[in-house]
Amino acid sequence: MKNFTRIFVLFFVVAFSSSLAAQETYSVKDHYNKAEYRIPMRDGVKLFTAVYTPKDTTKNYPILIWRTPYSCWPYGKDKFRQLPVELAKDGFIFVYQDVRGRFMSEGKFVNMRPYIPNKKGKQTDESSDAWDTEDWLIKHIKHNNGKIGIFGISYPGFYAAMACIDAHPALKAASPQAPIANWWVDDDMHHHGVLSMQMTLNFFSVFGIKRDSLISHWPHPMPRISPDAYNYFMSLEPLPNVDKKFYHGKIAFWEQIKKHPNYDKFWKKRNTLPHFHHVTPAVLTVGGWYDSEDFYGTLHTYHSIEAKNPGAQNMLIIGPWPHGWWASTKGYRLGDITYGSATAEYFRKEIQLPFFRYYLKGKGHFPLTEARMFNTGVNRWRSFDQWPPKDVQKAALSLESGHQLTFGQPKSAKVNHYSYVSDPHKPVPYTAHIMDSRAFYYHPYMNEDQRFAARRPDVLVFETAPLEKDVTLAGPLLADLYVSTTGTDADWVVKLIDVFPDSARDPNPNPTKMKAGGYQMLIRGDILRGKYRNNPEKPEPFTPGKITEIKLPLQDVLHTFKKGHRIMIQIQSSWFPFFDVNPQTFTNIYKAKPGDFVKATQSVWFSKEYPSKIVVGILP
Repeated sequence: MKNFTRIFVLFFVVAFSSSLAAQETYSVKDHYNKAEYRIPMRDGVKLFTAVYTPKDTTKNYPILIWRTPYSCWPYGKDKFRQLPVELAKDGFIFVYQDVRGRFMSEGKFVNMRPYIPNKKGKQTDESSDAWDTEDWLIKHIKHNNGKIGIFGISYPGFYAAMACIDAHPALKAASPQAPIANWWVDDDMHHHGVLSMQMTLNFFSVFGIKRDSLISHWPHPMPRISPDAYNYFMSLEPLPNVDKKFYHGKIAFWEQIKKHPNYDKFWKKRNTLPHFHHVTPAVLTVGGWYDSEDFYGTLHTYHSIEAKNPGAQNMLIIGPWPHGWWASTKGYRLGDITYGSATAEYFRKEIQLPFFRYYLKGKGHFPLTEARMFNTGVNRWRSFDQWPPKDVQKAALSLESGHQLTFGQPKSAKVNHYSYVSDPHKPVPYTAHIMDSRAFYYHPYMNEDQRFAARRPDVLVFETAPLEKDVTLAGPLLADLYVSTTGTDADWVVKLIDVFPDSARDPNPNPTKMKAGGYQMLIRGDILRGKYRNNPEKPEPFTPGKITEIKLPLQDVLHTFKKGHRIMIQIQSSWFPFFDVNPQTFTNIYKAKPGDFVKATQSVWFSKEYPSKIVVGILP
């Protein structure tokens, strides 16, 4: 059990802490004093807050806040956490706070606490708790310069984003990094109505355990022992088995998820995006191309602030990283693929530090370029005045006979289709990697070699001829497909893949023993539960055998397919166990029975009449 707990604590520390990069050479205790406070909110609830103040008191410093549901450990005035070394060396007052209802803070915790417009009296939300915290800090912490910044990754990114709404006048800079925005549409818990099974169940098996009092330690996660995540999560299908075999009715938020399978008021009121009006701080939104959790939140937080606040200092940074890895690694590689430089160190030293120095200290300069994006495929940073770039040209990658993928509209008037049998008892795995069921998920799946999937009979493959010149895709993608099924529901997974030529040389060094010739590198993929194809609020069945149009938004890319490479599209109906399995019978998934899980023949149609295609943006 101790080792099991350590796995989960390590995950939360590594994934969501602000003090992640190797910092053995910097002693926080030698340079900072620590104090602990219980800061009162407007309704009387007190939030536990740790404050690290530079020992050099000959000058004043801005305040940098990190609000978290993951604990502001370690507790005790004599126990010091690591601080983000680049920022710590420059000198800031660091503030870490347990949010309302978590660990050592009073009150009731609410997941993705909804924002309350026009609050009255003692009404509170995360925006007001941030405001009250900032007001107290400015008035009570000595040697502050009157300016505040806030940052955070993932859930803490959500809290950083909420602080931008109705912001305190002292809040001058905010950096929501991989911020959660919508837990139903395409962040964390769901992608277009499909449950992110492995991640969600593992997450709430520790995060969702109710506390009975103030605590300074993580609870023991719910025990299970299985060296194979695929087999373990298959044993939890249908989803009613989650309670029978795993949660046993002890996870309150799981009970809420089960009651709200559709995009109803429960989920809508947790959507942050409608509320980013009158944002006054400078905002630096940060994310990773390979973030399988909150890339939607990254892009749409930036776009919401941009649309609602003309003229705001609103910037977007995206690098070649999975969730939060820009804070925890050097950023040289992910899985088999290297990126030519220490991209994460570059971000911390050349982007994040200058951002806070400029807006909180008035020192140095910060580039006015709105979007700083890493171009995968050619491994270089690029700057744009807006995102997506204004000169992107819309194009279509059309599905054709012979499993071809061609630029332009479909050429054939003849109606064609390819089919496969989808078996919910043998779903397509999301990774070829065998992993323990207790592991959160396999992060490098986001750029993993897809040859293991292409060889399955339940995966359709379309690809271009070898490219005659480099092609750079930029901005959002849309899979616009004409499909049919013999069932009454179906999931549709679409993957964009960069196929290396057979002549591609293995890298040197090659620690993962990558076989580069013919490598099928995943660039982007997503999933849609078909019953939500027209309306996420009102699911509707498929008519068996009827050709039906579906549209699946794929998140943005900035990737160059090099000359001689091929562009590939794979289409399938499961991606397990990252996502739960569709029974292929129209039903409430949380009440599904074993008999609902049936094989179905899925077909993808293409012709001038049924122009199945991927809509892309080409950057000249």
